[in-house]
Amino acid sequence: MAHGSYQQFCPLAMASEVLCSRWTLVLLRELIMGSSRFNDLRRGLPRMSPALLSKRLKELEAAGLVTRKAVKGEPGIFAYQLTPAGTDLKPIVEAIGVWGHRWIETEASLKNLDVDLLMWNMRRNLKPEEMPAARSIVQIIFSDLARTQRNWWFIVDPEHGTDLCSIDPGFEVDLYLSTDLRTMTEVYMGYTPLSKAQACGRLSITGSRKLEKSIASWFGRSSLAKVERMVA
Repeated sequence: MAHGSYQQFCPLAMASEVLCSRWTLVLLRELIMGSSRFNDLRRGLPRMSPALLSKRLKELEAAGLVTRKAVKGEPGIFAYQLTPAGTDLKPIVEAIGVWGHRWIETEASLKNLDVDLLMWNMRRNLKPEEMPAARSIVQIIFSDLARTQRNWWFIVDPEHGTDLCSIDPGFEVDLYLSTDLRTMTEVYMGYTPLSKAQACGRLSITGSRKLEKSIASWFGRSSLAKVERMVA
């Protein structure tokens, strides 16, 4: 898969030929986290071109890590699933993520702000079971972004799951969160506690008192947020 070969019988070298081409590990991360359709994979990899994504999926399929199956009742739509060999990579990919969170400096991480990726990850880490047993609408407002990227909505429905919209869905909003992209990224990654961001005026929360009071339990933080960091 990677360009060239190490020409070594060492299993590490041979595995590196499969796994170390650009975007492969983060694509595996998306598959491990449950994304299976092409468009969902694209939302988790917003800076990866569709052509390269298609190429990497074909390479993973050829390597025996991924299978592709047609989605019943949806012509032309395919779902990608990890094979046992691909699933076996889960603890390895997760361990690399833990290492990165523990040892990559905060400022280096925050140079790569991306609102599309942030909101997609917040959406899939949000815990609807900790929210009221009725539809809830949460609007995130990024004061520092252009109009086209400033407003986002979570539609949390007990029956239909959680949707993410960047166009006003037309529902009455239950809770508003107003902040800047860096602050929200810090909170999501666990660099800054949500309560601290709110206390120092970097994050404003208004609306339903019930939702605000329970926000620490349902807010979609990174699964790595609790990992102890070894650098500032």
